[in-house]
Amino acid sequence: MNVNQQSHLPTSYMQPQPGGYQQPNYAGQQMPGGPQYPGYNGSLQGYSQHAPTSQGFLSSSGFPIKGSPDSFTSGTSSPVTSDYLGHVGVPPVSAAPTIAGQSLPAEQQQYTHYGQGDIQNGPTSGANQMQRPPMTMRYMQPGTGPQAASFQPYTPSSTGTQQQQLTNQMMGMHIGNPAASAQTSSTTIYGGQNPLQPSSGNFPTAGSGFQPSYSNSQGHPPINLTQGMPPTSLPQSQPPHQRFASGPPPQNLPSSQAPAFPPPSAAQVPSYVSSSGGPLQGQIVPAPPLSHPNHAPPTQAQPPMPGVPLMPTMSGPQGPPPHMPSSQDGFPPQQNGSFGQVRGPQPGYPMTYPRAPNYGTQPGPQGPPAPPPAAQKKLDPDSIPSPQANELPSQQKTRHRIDPDAIPSPIQVIEDDKNNRGSEPFITGQRGQVPPLVTTNVLVKDQGNASPRYIRCTSYNFPVSSDMAKQSQVPLAAIIKPLATLPPDEVPACLIDHGETGPIRCNRCKAYMCPFMQFIEGGRRFQCCFCSCVTEVPAHYFQHLDHTGRRVDCYERPELSMGSYEFTATVDYCKNNKIPNPPAFIFMIDVSYNAVKSGLVALVCEELKQLVDYLPREGNMEESIIRVGFVTYNKVLHFYNVKSTLAQPQMMVVSDVSDMFVPLLDGFLVNVNESRPVITSLLDQIPELFADTRETETVFAPVIQAGLEALKAADCAGKLFIFHTTLPIAEAPGKLKNRDDKKLINTDKEKILFQPQTNFYNNLSKDCVAQGCCVDLFLFPNQFLDVATLGVVPFQTGGSVYKYTYFQPETDQERFLNDLRRDVQKEVGFDAVMRVRTSTGIRATDFFGAFYMSNTTDVELAGLDCDKTITVEFKHDDKLNEETGALIQCAVLYTSCGGQRRLRVHNMALNCCTQLADLYRNCETDSLINYFAKLAFRGVLSNPIKAVRDTLINQCAQILACYRKNCASPSSAGQLILPECMKLLPVYLNCVLKSDVLQPGAEVTTDDRAYIRQLVSSMDVADSNVFFYPRLLPLSKMDPSNDCLPVSIRSSEERLSKGEVYLLENGLNLFIWVGANIQQSLIQNLFDVSSFSQIDCSMSALPVLDNPISNKIRGIITMFRAQRPRYMKLIIVKQDDKIELLFKNLLVEDKTMNGGASYVDFLCHMHKEIRQLLS
Repeated sequence: MNVNQQSHLPTSYMQPQPGGYQQPNYAGQQMPGGPQYPGYNGSLQGYSQHAPTSQGFLSSSGFPIKGSPDSFTSGTSSPVTSDYLGHVGVPPVSAAPTIAGQSLPAEQQQYTHYGQGDIQNGPTSGANQMQRPPMTMRYMQPGTGPQAASFQPYTPSSTGTQQQQLTNQMMGMHIGNPAASAQTSSTTIYGGQNPLQPSSGNFPTAGSGFQPSYSNSQGHPPINLTQGMPPTSLPQSQPPHQRFASGPPPQNLPSSQAPAFPPPSAAQVPSYVSSSGGPLQGQIVPAPPLSHPNHAPPTQAQPPMPGVPLMPTMSGPQGPPPHMPSSQDGFPPQQNGSFGQVRGPQPGYPMTYPRAPNYGTQPGPQGPPAPPPAAQKKLDPDSIPSPQANELPSQQKTRHRIDPDAIPSPIQVIEDDKNNRGSEPFITGQRGQVPPLVTTNVLVKDQGNASPRYIRCTSYNFPVSSDMAKQSQVPLAAIIKPLATLPPDEVPACLIDHGETGPIRCNRCKAYMCPFMQFIEGGRRFQCCFCSCVTEVPAHYFQHLDHTGRRVDCYERPELSMGSYEFTATVDYCKNNKIPNPPAFIFMIDVSYNAVKSGLVALVCEELKQLVDYLPREGNMEESIIRVGFVTYNKVLHFYNVKSTLAQPQMMVVSDVSDMFVPLLDGFLVNVNESRPVITSLLDQIPELFADTRETETVFAPVIQAGLEALKAADCAGKLFIFHTTLPIAEAPGKLKNRDDKKLINTDKEKILFQPQTNFYNNLSKDCVAQGCCVDLFLFPNQFLDVATLGVVPFQTGGSVYKYTYFQPETDQERFLNDLRRDVQKEVGFDAVMRVRTSTGIRATDFFGAFYMSNTTDVELAGLDCDKTITVEFKHDDKLNEETGALIQCAVLYTSCGGQRRLRVHNMALNCCTQLADLYRNCETDSLINYFAKLAFRGVLSNPIKAVRDTLINQCAQILACYRKNCASPSSAGQLILPECMKLLPVYLNCVLKSDVLQPGAEVTTDDRAYIRQLVSSMDVADSNVFFYPRLLPLSKMDPSNDCLPVSIRSSEERLSKGEVYLLENGLNLFIWVGANIQQSLIQNLFDVSSFSQIDCSMSALPVLDNPISNKIRGIITMFRAQRPRYMKLIIVKQDDKIELLFKNLLVEDKTMNGGASYVDFLCHMHKEIRQLLS
């Protein structure tokens, strides 16, 4: 939109305009409708229009950013293009410009954007600036007068009235006395005030003629506000001086030139202020360090810095605004990915970019050192050229977008946490202690609270009342992983056997003995820490108390001194009061045409021959007691008798799938060692038996029913491993039809795609859970398979789904076999029931994960493995006590793989607070995002996607608005102030919103979305962290002799260099991205070929080469795979290859092809939401 276009400010923010001074469209003028911007959940009709900020431009104006993917409306009436990013401000003026090319004195150089210790990902400012493309409009040179004829709408009717109008518009502007200019100061933000910038009373009182005066000693007159953004470009069809010379521009611009969706702006992210540091923004002066984490930037007066040239005063419109690159294009990225040039100050912008507080001293480089700046070789076709950088006065060389390095960096937060907390063990003895981040590898010592590997909380300091919780909107939840695997150097949960009497429990609430129980009356009784009931101590458990009131044997008993431990359960805790039989594994193999032809049947049978020797067993057992059985199926089921006394296995066929039964009892479930020869013979014969099959149809529900009936007949719990390839369309119970319909996407009926076709599978799940029959499903689809329906039974029984689309043994065999081996061998509990007890004041109200619930308190799992998490949300039912805190006890009753009934208990003591600041200081963003993702992914089952996205954004905006309102020191509304421990909430939330479930790309299938939805629902915090914000490592510059990993870089294309190799992981896949300019020696050492063009992208593993680089990178890949529950497939991506789109989709700080917002844009959007809530 042209800056000269007439529009009207909201009357509440302006005086009646005298004739002759036309208002440019930079106030609250509503922009017209257009298609909604999907990344932002639709239109923003409800947003209130804010007063102009101290810069004199609307707080929602902004920074031109390249190619906004779509537009959204703001309830308006003129066309909005997809590439415009908001209204523009008062044009930069030409008063008292500094001399072009003037170098900065040393005092000012310290305020350059990159502070000491920073690595700049791109050319440095100053002499190394990249040149901007030439353009046709001439900039006024210092000393030239304004060309009044060119821009008549800006002609003031009188100096006095013009000055009065400007004063009225620029609400929040610091108006000072010129005489006191050296003493006054305010906090300048893009919409607020500036911490250190001296103010000189730029706008004298009315009637003064608006002529600034300043002494020589002041240097250039300082300015205490940031002016409006430079206007967007005019259409190129005419020379600039001819356009609209005789009046305002036409109101209706063509859509290709019309503005689009609100950009980073004064209102949106004028500045970022972490609660532990000064403001961060595109351009601000750094604040001094703050002494308190929740202290806002100081606003007391600061004298101007001696010898630093300051900005000229804005003395009214004095000429045409400089012609800037269009908002459609922004600046083309530099060759190494850094955006734009680092330029000198521009009129109205405070100094150069400061370095970002709290993000300055990176422990390692964030990407490669910048190469010498190359000339821009290509521009976008629509790009409007700009003046050369060296032709501009120094004030006009500036950035035009929020600097990504000035907003919170996930990598910096992760690295800081590693440096600050990675070297010391985390000791759990203290109540309410926030653990290190999941990305920090630290030794945990259990001294009374459960390890964060077992339980992580969204906050470790709960508000004392429900009103406080509602005010903050921070969800109070625990992500619990009851059977988590610990590293070898940590002590596993101790097993306690109290004999026939069983565990000591509270008489009333049945809580188990734990370190927080209070012994009284000399140790003869104990008071429950959960319900305060007093219970007699059994005679065999009695012990005296010491002078502090603790039992003298407390350190000898794990249940009195540790947060996590296990009890051996008595027969009272067993089903039907009977010790359980050993569990069983049943392998059920699809032998339809697709499965046989793809080589899957032969592959599974060959692998099972070895795998049955590695079934899970108790630590001290010589062999596993788990029994095994085998079934094959297509339209009918084949059971196999592999009894040890048989010379050859026997097949029995059940063709009546409508009434499933097991045709044999003896010989179906057998001990592996006893029946080894028969099992081996069977697995050799199965591929041959079905080699010539022509049967393409399969059944599915009867397969599960058969496994369930077999476990019932054997009276044991167990697990079914089902290998399935096609949609079950054969006539049978649970028959499905192809209902894949892309037309439902982005409609209210989209939720149907996530729901099961039929309730049959829900009922089947209920039967499976009652028996302790867990289902793990391995899918090999070539087309739609309806994962949303087939996954119901695995999900509700605590099982897993693995999916290998277009399975080909050459490329997918390694991943499938590793997944199968780990799935069969991992620790698992059967027939499990979990209950979470809490102290008075809170209670568990909601549960997320892969399980079944028949009542409101008990989480039932037919199987519970070491990877599964259950997320529990808590609500207040009374007031909490700040002194006693809040207690959580999670108890899981399960049958071990050795057939023993056990109770795993985890305890967690949390603080309680009456101040919101304490709540915000003790939150954990990774856990919050884990909770929000699960909440949203469950929400899509019953709500339109847009409603789910809006709910997420709204709740997070409320959390941050509450902090801003109640915890941050008063400051300009233009500042975005984030709590220190939640400063990554916007970037991570944006990643959740851009996930395939909530915003699918065109290539994402319905099955993919259902698969991801189910997968994330039982993910732990470490896996969800890397899934939503992938880890990206530069490999080229690392030292092969050093054991340390290279420091990750931010997940953005701007960070990539053509001469580098990068490794990206998201927990499901590994990508190696190879830049086109990679060194030939590195190609040879890594891929064993001599040139970039010879690299084979179809390879699924790096060649094994005996050189340090190859060894190091293969070692990193192996280490990453060992850290994740699923084997990550390796994908080689060459720059500009077709598959690169898949890789770029995981660069989550960038815009996505399907309309997902960039980090910067979303941060601005969140700020707009927060300001709306605060207003």
